[in-house]
Amino acid sequence: METLTLISDGLFNGEFLESKIFYTILALVVFWLIRRLCLIVFLRDREVKVQYRIRKTIAYITYPLAFLVIGRIWFAGFQAVSTYLGLLSAGLAIALQTPLVNLAGWAFILWRQPFKVGDRIEIGNDRGDVIDQRIFMFSLMEIGNWVDADQSTGRVIHLPNGKIFTDVMANYSQGFQHIWNEIPVLVTFESDWRKAKQLLDDIAQKHGASLTDSAAKKLREAAHKFMIFYSKLTPKVYTTVKDCGVMLTIRYLCEPRKRRGSEQEIWEDILDAFAAHDNIDFAYPTQRFYHNNTEGKPGTRPKAIYADAPPEQS
Repeated sequence: METLTLISDGLFNGEFLESKIFYTILALVVFWLIRRLCLIVFLRDREVKVQYRIRKTIAYITYPLAFLVIGRIWFAGFQAVSTYLGLLSAGLAIALQTPLVNLAGWAFILWRQPFKVGDRIEIGNDRGDVIDQRIFMFSLMEIGNWVDADQSTGRVIHLPNGKIFTDVMANYSQGFQHIWNEIPVLVTFESDWRKAKQLLDDIAQKHGASLTDSAAKKLREAAHKFMIFYSKLTPKVYTTVKDCGVMLTIRYLCEPRKRRGSEQEIWEDILDAFAAHDNIDFAYPTQRFYHNNTEGKPGTRPKAIYADAPPEQS
């Protein structure tokens, strides 16, 4: 009650209220004039980038000083310094909300470690390899974007740590440190799709089976931290029917940074294998005329209609 009485007497006593308002207005005018004078003096004949930095620096200096001076004017009569410091810290928390969120994000990253330097991650619309972590931001070597597949663009992206709280993040390097990749191969309906599937399965085993043992070991290690379960880690070929052919999809494990390289090697083997068989051909969007009476199955061909056939009885 005594503290509340002091606050009431200090803020709303008529003898002091007018003088505090006057000195507050005077302080605002003085700091506004100082800021304008600094801008006129330091911004003369400067480049746009330099002007931007000077404006920011002057704002970072004058605003906190004005806040402290005005706070001193209104709270000079307080005997409890803790009250003034509490209000000051609350004001700073509002003014510095974004930096504080980034600081909390930095602490969360250190504590929970959703990623670390060297990991390949995707957060929001940005993807890349983590190359640096700081108190307020982390940096990525960008992948993807205008570059096809998961390869570097050469750009470094700086992201605020606070994005860890607002955006969905995917880590390529956690779990069992491998990713599933799929390669769809479309063959025509006239092709021997069973032979094509066997060829694709042999190629998939050639390139993907070597990772099965190491992936299984990493999976057992990751199972202590995450609920990750796979019943089968070996490559497999799936069959699906599309509009213009039979889709054979190769599904195999690969290392995140070797996805494009492994895909290239597999495609080269597929091209060589299909070129050696005359009864297997790739399908692609095209236009053709189909004569069912000559190309269709015997049971699906239309029956001949004779001109002298008796009319059907109704």
